Amino acid sequence: MLEHSYENILVALDGSKLSKLAFERSMAMAKRQNATLHLVHIVDTSPYPGASLYDMNFIDNALEDGEVFIENFKHKAENFGVEKINTIVEHGSPKRAITNKAAKEAQADLIICGATGLYAVERFFLGGVSSYIVRNATCDVLVIRNQEQAESK
Repeated sequence: MLEHSYENILVALDGSKLSKLAFERSMAMAKRQNATLHLVHIVDTSPYPGASLYDMNFIDNALEDGEVFIENFKHKAENFGVEKINTIVEHGSPKRAITNKAAKEAQADLIICGATGLYAVERFFLGGVSSYIVRNATCDVLVIRNQEQAESK
């Protein structure tokens, strides 16, 4: 069987345990396949639809914090031996920004994300981020689950 290799691996990072596990797996894959690792953090401004209209400081501060957040992951990937790393920090709805904007910008052929989602009520009405990515991505998607989640299903 031939192993498929990926050239552009995008990993969605939100600070959750599963996004950190997704990051670890993405580093190993990127290093092994000499792929570009695209580290993506989306500042979720969807609960504040008017924020960008009235308070650009809110958006600017959140994006600056996002840059600091993503740089820590970049340094870890460099120390792990990943040679090609790109960072993307945006604001908006994470599920749409990852699928519609970041994945296209990165020319991703694989998206890796954690299975964590929104609170149960919000997930019921809106759908989780990983579910949206799986349904709408134009490339392969790897959803990372931990053992506890797999056993609770």
